[in-house]
Amino acid sequence: MKITEEMVDYVSILARLKLPQEEKTRMTGELEQILAYMDVLDGLDTSGVEPMSHVFPLKNVLRSDEVVPSGDRAELLANAPVPDEAAFLVPKTVE
Repeated sequence: MKITEEMVDYVSILARLKLPQEEKTRMTGELEQILAYMDVLDGLDTSGVEPMSHVFPLKNVLRSDEVVPSGDRAELLANAPVPDEAAFLVPKTVE
């Protein structure tokens, strides 16, 4: 596919770029090279290739959900600058 400077102008408008003339000329050649490579890739036989979302096989590794005792409340509240009997006391931030 032949890329014209009008196409480069259109793409630069979409990308909100202002390209000087020498950049437009260079971009025309670069976009032609990219599309030529896409034609090479399009010619490859991918009928036996399974579609994938990542190059590497990814899995979520989740630990089993187990009930465990939490920290001791009195021990945790000992670190509070101003402790209450059941919670940390903090300054009021919203009126």
